[in-house]
Formats: sequence, structure tokens, C-alpha cells
Amino acid sequence: MNITDIRIRKTYDNQKLKAVVSVTIDGDFAVHDIKIIEGDRLFVAMPSRKDENSKYRDICHPITAESRNKLEKAILQKYNEVLGDY
Repeated sequence: MNITDIRIRKTYDNQKLKAVVSVTIDGDFAVHDIKIIEGDRLFVAMPSRKDENSKYRDICHPITAESRNKLEKAILQKYNEVLGDY
């Protein structure tokens, strides 16, 4: 998986939702509405929707822990870079 672009679409202050992000993979596949959320630490939440049982399910997500860690690290690094610009 080659992450070719990360765009911090919108940032938020003073709430748990910190940013909404779009990621392009291999220059061919885009994932929108990835969220950066503040809990015990900053973490990345993949796009999701509510199912028939009112539970939220990811629409798309990394399959392996290695891919998830790579994606989360890259997104949070970009987020920190963008915050440094403000």
C-alpha cells in the first residue's frame, strides 16, 4: 500500500472530532471522511455508517494491523504538520 496523498479537509477546535481527512492510495483509490478523534490519545476512525441494529460499521478499513498502523501514522503526521502551519 503506497499512500500517495493525504488531505486534511477540515479541522475542529474544542471537541473530540479534530479533523476530517481524505487519503489517496497508489494514486488510484481515494477514501474520504476519515476522522481524527481525540480519546485517551489521537486516533484515526475509518468512514462508517449505522447498520440496521444502530451499530456503526466501517465502510472500508485496512485489513492488517501493519496497514492500519502505517495509515494512522501517516495521517497523524500530516495532521501535526498542518497544525504547525496554523
